[in-house]
Amino acid sequence: MIIDKQYARELAGKLLDIDAILLRPEDPFVWSSGWNSPIYCDNRLTILYPELRSSIAGKLADFINTEFPDIEVITGTATAGIPHTAWVADRLNKPMAYVRAKAKAYGMGNQIEGGVRKGESTLIIEDLISTGTSALSVIEALKFIGADVKALLTIFTYGFDISNQKIAEQNVPFYSLTDYETLVDVALEKEKIRESDVAFLNRWRQHPDTWPDAG
Repeated sequence: MIIDKQYARELAGKLLDIDAILLRPEDPFVWSSGWNSPIYCDNRLTILYPELRSSIAGKLADFINTEFPDIEVITGTATAGIPHTAWVADRLNKPMAYVRAKAKAYGMGNQIEGGVRKGESTLIIEDLISTGTSALSVIEALKFIGADVKALLTIFTYGFDISNQKIAEQNVPFYSLTDYETLVDVALEKEKIRESDVAFLNRWRQHPDTWPDAG
């Protein structure tokens, strides 16, 4: 679910302006999953821009204050979700934690840093949802130790059916500041892409695992 549709358009435009999101329909990227993709999103670039990162943190914090005022811990995903989680937790004056992809092989062997106790309510902040694998692993790690996961929040989502379905199966509400459909619309408006690119981009969105062969 998009938190604020007007803000979603504003944010998509800003992400395009700073090249945090690049669209290359004619020269696709290759993701680590092996998928070919006409789009690449690197929200780590947002940390370079104080006004933008403050805007993102403020929007997330306001939403949490309204929808989850009693949340006990704000949890981030490693590594890109950590800075945004820190800024949001600071605004809300809430404890913060983050979850590693896997437990450390040294020291205390922690996977969850900062700490979430059994029974405590928490929500997760991620910078990007693509296949959903990293976010799902964080949800599972938190549930394993008995935390009460109230929601998953992200800056951008591709909105793939497969990732939405897997998140829904965890019974965790999912919210995003902006998404792929909004991005394509704004990119067309800003003349970052051509009208003829839209159908091409939508085919990828429907069949990302086999594109460009599908359709």
